[in-house]
Amino acid sequence: MATRDIFQERQLVVKGMIIVMGLVLIGRALSLQVLDREFQKRASATGIDKVIVHPGRGLIYDRNNKLMLNNEALYDIMVTYNELNPQMDTMKLCRLLQISKEEFLANINKDFKNIRYSKAKPYLFLSKVTPEVCTRFQEYLFEFPGFSIDLKNVRSYPYKCAAQVLGYISEVSQKNIDDAHGIYAKGDIIGSTGLEFEYEQYIRGTKGINYVLKDNFGRPLGPYRGGIADSMSVAGKDIEASIDIELQQYGEELMAGKSGSIVAIEPETGDILAMISAPTYDPNLLAINKNRGQFFRELQADTRKPFFDRTVMAKYPPGSIFKPLVALIGLQEGVLWPDKGLACGGGFKYNNLTVKCVHNHGYLKDVAHGIGESCNNYFCTVFKDIIDKYGFSNARQGYQTFINHLYDFGLGKPLDLDYPNEKGGNVPSVSYYDRLYPRERGGWYSTTIVSMGIGQGEIQMTTIQMANLAATIANRGHFYTPHLIKRFKDGTPIPVRFTTRHQTRIQAKHFEPVIDGMELAVLIGTAQNAQIPGIDIVGKTGTVQNPQNKNKDHSVFYGFAPKYNPKIAVAAYVEYGGWGSTVASPIASLLIEKYLRGTVMRKEMETKIKQKVLTNYDN
Repeated sequence: MATRDIFQERQLVVKGMIIVMGLVLIGRALSLQVLDREFQKRASATGIDKVIVHPGRGLIYDRNNKLMLNNEALYDIMVTYNELNPQMDTMKLCRLLQISKEEFLANINKDFKNIRYSKAKPYLFLSKVTPEVCTRFQEYLFEFPGFSIDLKNVRSYPYKCAAQVLGYISEVSQKNIDDAHGIYAKGDIIGSTGLEFEYEQYIRGTKGINYVLKDNFGRPLGPYRGGIADSMSVAGKDIEASIDIELQQYGEELMAGKSGSIVAIEPETGDILAMISAPTYDPNLLAINKNRGQFFRELQADTRKPFFDRTVMAKYPPGSIFKPLVALIGLQEGVLWPDKGLACGGGFKYNNLTVKCVHNHGYLKDVAHGIGESCNNYFCTVFKDIIDKYGFSNARQGYQTFINHLYDFGLGKPLDLDYPNEKGGNVPSVSYYDRLYPRERGGWYSTTIVSMGIGQGEIQMTTIQMANLAATIANRGHFYTPHLIKRFKDGTPIPVRFTTRHQTRIQAKHFEPVIDGMELAVLIGTAQNAQIPGIDIVGKTGTVQNPQNKNKDHSVFYGFAPKYNPKIAVAAYVEYGGWGSTVASPIASLLIEKYLRGTVMRKEMETKIKQKVLTNYDN
């Protein structure tokens, strides 16, 4: 009896446990199926979409915190072919997206044999959709399974200037995708030129990923697992550039109707204050929109070459602005001294060789007056003495000494600024002249290449090199690599090469007589148009022979101000501008006045320069 009771009790316990477990399971099922919304989403979901969240590109400000480069929203319509509803209202889709039936068919029927596309993955259906069109489409998106909207940021330019400096963005190429090892995908954008290109790795930001559950109609049900697997996008770094955007804008106004370039540098830091290549264009023309391709083709076809950045790509003979550098080297090498005088009878003469002066300068009492009056005879003589320092028959050694000094000033090679496509100008080597004038044909001597002493012949410089030369003279012998980055807004250090001081081998004492001569050029010489009342400006003009048109020389000027504790160094090169005193020197001095005073008082000169049109065909 007792055994039977124990057995019955055990049966009851087992039954009770079964009932309890059943109730637990029923409760859990009720919770999951009725109360738990997340489970309901997952149960009804037929797929998970991986949605890329594109970051905002970093903004670019000028040195005074004025916004030069902004972001605006633009949208791409993506489609997953396998999720399309064959019965969808195609005509309604076309109306909403403002496209034709032909565009719809062309965009939907991708070449799926091509590895870039997959029927199971989203691909680009329509790009560059405006916010207005996208908002209207968003309201009806649920009617079109397989379609999704991808937000992207495109550039806009509050100031209609600095197009070459800021650069533009483009869609990535397949090579960009392959080279980046997963950073980019088809349809992404990348910096193509200017600062957009140079600082792409900093300003592009980092993509985010959202995983979205979708039902069998393609409608989003919510984040997968509550978003635990999602990652946030990280916006690109904001940049404060060294450019003064109002100075840049003013310089572009002065260069309107002209070909050439202006570069302005802060000598103390190497900051590039303005970088103007003319002709230029409104950067908003190349913002990503439906008309971009047309504008791009028009700019490419323009015979004035607005895409050719003359500040760093054009290589020019420097002309007479080279003479102060010849004087500095002569002083350092001991073949010239500050009060060395020389008689000028109208030019440099050696046997049958004559290099004429514009004027008969008479007797020049010292280096300063030689520079101030820009005497060709004086500087051909100084150059010859430098090359002949080790003997007339040993020009190779003297010339190597000379060009070593040129390298110290950043000539003959790119300066390595933070800007693409920079050329190095040209400093002909000893071996170059050995090939050009082989010994079996008589070789070469100082008089063979004497035109280099006045900045002609094979010597070539870019405008950025000319401005850097002016900054080096202003600093009495040193420079910092010119650069467009002033700082990153988040405190990331700028590249160390921009804070590294480059010292020439010219002693500081030799700069004073040369600077005095450049001041004389402004006070009594060829650069009198550069005078600014109340500001001590130091400079030198040049008139450069134009081999393409002998009747239209190039106009060049470089200088700095004030004379002591200089704040700005400028080089201006105006193609077909004629005398350096006519166009280049007033342009540079107006830019200097604008920067130092914030306004320009010489309105008559300003108006005259702005109205002047100079091309290879008009003067």
